[in-house]
Amino acid sequence: MPSLFSLYRKIFLGRKPGWDQQALPHIEVNCPNVGLSADKVAQYAQVCGFEFDGQKLPLTYLYVMAFRLHAVIFTHKAITFPLLGMIHLKNSITQYRSLSVDESFNLDCALTSSQQTDAGLEFTLVSKAYVGDELVWESLSTYLYRIESGGRRVRPPKASPMAWENPSEWQLNDDLGRRYAKASGDYNLIHLHPVVSKRFGFDRVLAHGMWSKARVVSALAPQIADRPCTVDVAFKLPLLLPADVKFGFECVQEDGNDSVRFELRDSRGRRPHLSGAISYL
Repeated sequence: MPSLFSLYRKIFLGRKPGWDQQALPHIEVNCPNVGLSADKVAQYAQVCGFEFDGQKLPLTYLYVMAFRLHAVIFTHKAITFPLLGMIHLKNSITQYRSLSVDESFNLDCALTSSQQTDAGLEFTLVSKAYVGDELVWESLSTYLYRIESGGRRVRPPKASPMAWENPSEWQLNDDLGRRYAKASGDYNLIHLHPVVSKRFGFDRVLAHGMWSKARVVSALAPQIADRPCTVDVAFKLPLLLPADVKFGFECVQEDGNDSVRFELRDSRGRRPHLSGAISYL
């Protein structure tokens, strides 16, 4: 697998001329026979709240490996814009069966589409994990390269109308970004040092979005169990550290199918940092 440290050096120190107003090309990278370390999985599980038995992978763990291939694509010469401050808008993960730390995975990642919106350039990365020829896991991540437009005002997101009774309360320390970076290898400085986060208008460091997703998935582990499912999330408001947050969910049934809706909100329970749903296959 590629080294995120060397890739981040290119991302942070390399110079990009800016978006050339062109749609992004299809870019695909892959890495066969990826093995995992039980010690690294255990470290990740501890930071994100999973109970790791030494075998069963947390549902979100393969994203840590796939993100290394994302970084390879980010440094491709066809990506002409700087990546600091790029926004992760949403992520979807589908797991088709339980996975083990002892398995060997073939990972594919592709930049599949891009489109210009009022906010900037959105593009999607699709990551897939195979055991042999069997597709066992896949992820879709949508990113935004923001383009400033005069007069455009963004309204803060509102909480969904889901049931919100007796939510869990979590206290997040200011070292969370560093601990997650060490466990995942994602050392994006916006999550580690306030000097960098201040460049983008934040007076404190931000929690990794995929930590937030992993943390809520770990809290929903009893609802997921070993059932194949898709977990969709949208990242709403930045989560500045340290922070007190609230997490709630509700189980619903639509058209005879079970699903779970959930949100991670601010300490007052008014504004969402993350919202999402679980659908079973």
